Amino acid sequence: MNSTDWIDVTTEKNHYSLDHFVIPSHYEQDVSSILIPHGVIMDRIQKLARLIVDDTQGPLVVCCILKGGHQYFADLVNEIKKLRRNNGTSVQLSLEFIRVKSYTNDTSGGVHISLTDQELKEFKDKNLLIVEDIIDTGATMVHLLNRLDTYSPKSVRVTSLLVKKTSRSNGYIPHYVGFAIPDAFVVGYALDYNEYFRDLDHICVISVS
Repeated sequence: MNSTDWIDVTTEKNHYSLDHFVIPSHYEQDVSSILIPHGVIMDRIQKLARLIVDDTQGPLVVCCILKGGHQYFADLVNEIKKLRRNNGTSVQLSLEFIRVKSYTNDTSGGVHISLTDQELKEFKDKNLLIVEDIIDTGATMVHLLNRLDTYSPKSVRVTSLLVKKTSRSNGYIPHYVGFAIPDAFVVGYALDYNEYFRDLDHICVISVS
C-alpha cells in the first residue's frame, strides 16, 4: 500500500474557513478552521465501501470500535448495504460492537476486549471487518489483531477513517484508509476531546493545552 491509497491532508493545503460551513454555535470559539468537511468525508466513505464490497467474499462481520468509530461505522455500513458485487449479489452483514483498552504490558495480548471469550469464539471462520476512527501509533490495533487471531477467524481486514502521520507510529497501516492527517489533535465526526465535539460534523484541528 502506498500514499495513493488514501487522501493526504495537510494543515497548509486543507484549511477551510468556518464562514463557509455550518458548525454548532457552541464550538465557534473552540475551532479555528475545518480540516475535512463533512461532505468530503461522506464522498470518501462511498469509495471505501465500494472497495470493501469488491474485496468481500461471503458474509461479513463488521466490528465497530467504540466510541469514536461509531459514526464512521454507521455511515460505512449504510453505504455497503446499497452496493452489489460484480456478480450482482449484496454482502450479508452482521454487526458487532467492541470496546478496546490497551495495557502497558503484554497481559492478555496487550488489550482488554469488552466481548466475552464465548463471544470471541464466534468469530471462528468468519470474515471480519474492523472499523476504527483513527490510527495513531498503531500499537493498540496490532495488539487487537494478535488477540483476534487466536480465535481463528477466516479473514480480518481493518478500515480506519484517519491515519495520523506521526513519528510515534509503529508502521501499521490498515487495509482501507480514508485520510492521512497531520500529527495534530483532531475532533469532530464522533472524535472527541473529553467527550466534547462528537456532535461536530466536520473534522477540525483544535489546540489542546
